[in-house]
Amino acid sequence: MTKMNWDESHALDKLAQLSIKTGVALQPGQDLLITAPMEAAPLVRRLAHHAYKAGAGLVTPFYTDPEITLARYQHAAPESFDKTTDWLFEGMAAAFDKNTARLAVVGEDPMLLSGQNPEYVGRANQAMSKASSPLRERITRFDINWNIIAWPGLQWAKLVFPQMSDADAQIALAEAIFNASRVNTSDPNEAWAVHNKNLRARTEWLNTKNFAALHFYGEGTDLTVGLADGHEWMGGASTARNGVTCNPNIPSEEVFTTPHALKVNGYVTSTKPLSHQGTLIEDIAVTFKDGVITKASASKGEDVFLKLLDTDEGARRLGEVALVPHGSPISQSNLLFYNTLFDENAACHIALGQCYSKCFQQGDKLSNDEVIDRGGNSSMIHVDWMIGSQSMNIDGLDGANDPTPVFRSGEWA
Repeated sequence: MTKMNWDESHALDKLAQLSIKTGVALQPGQDLLITAPMEAAPLVRRLAHHAYKAGAGLVTPFYTDPEITLARYQHAAPESFDKTTDWLFEGMAAAFDKNTARLAVVGEDPMLLSGQNPEYVGRANQAMSKASSPLRERITRFDINWNIIAWPGLQWAKLVFPQMSDADAQIALAEAIFNASRVNTSDPNEAWAVHNKNLRARTEWLNTKNFAALHFYGEGTDLTVGLADGHEWMGGASTARNGVTCNPNIPSEEVFTTPHALKVNGYVTSTKPLSHQGTLIEDIAVTFKDGVITKASASKGEDVFLKLLDTDEGARRLGEVALVPHGSPISQSNLLFYNTLFDENAACHIALGQCYSKCFQQGDKLSNDEVIDRGGNSSMIHVDWMIGSQSMNIDGLDGANDPTPVFRSGEWA
């Protein structure tokens, strides 16, 4: 198979147009901040093209380069790993405060840092989490419209399709991204309108039930997740505090809400590897008591995972619980993407760390203290990992602990 000419890819152009119109839902006159791996420049150029056609004020891209990242780990002094670009994150936070929209393109090599010193990786991640907290707060509060999409990075493609040539692997990953993002349809924006309607029906049912807790049970898992007081289920298109309705994640198959940070008990094991900032973490197993992880292990990447849990007090508590049927299109592709944007949409998942304050009734009017009083978690991190499978059962529990079937054998009951 010949190498793809990305500048002539109609599907890539459709993904960019979908991201601007339905994903970030860019408004006339609104500025746009884009982050992306350098390799994704062809997609970023198409994003800028469609953003300006939609009336963007100013489009500003920031690129990352894996070779520069590796140069740091290979040659930098040890104290370098406690430093980060505070000034950059402060500037981005200021941009969001001025209603700049946010668009992130992912596609980096998930294994980029797998051979590097885990202590340095952990320290760098911790410094990054701390410095970027102003950005994370604005995103989790849903202050502005934002969107994440994917670029088929070559090293990522080789990991997902190791049996293929480089060119064939990248084309195969591109097709998988386009299919999962509903780009390979006659009208992707209309396809997302229908999909959003279906997700809304699920969230409306869950919000009507107003469960006090969810009980997850199946192979390797017996976990009761209390839900925050006044929680609200969300999924698909959501309205940010600035009044713009956007689709934050493309793709997305989940409905999600905020757990109660003090009311999680039991044990749970991961069903897919977690790729966290260049390190693959496999076979996570944790035990919760009164909301806190009291025991944790992993068969691979355990040092990085334990360092993640020590980021701050909230890192050992949950900030999100999400429901995804095993029959979702991404799950049925039978691909392991090694990327949370995709793998979280193949299985039910939980997230350590910061909660989404938007996932409360009238959440856009709550202060940080009010969110915490209702059971929301606060942390410098927000890291999703997958716990669902075709054997997963879920009951919704009311205030008297009476169960209502929600999932049976990995599917909606």
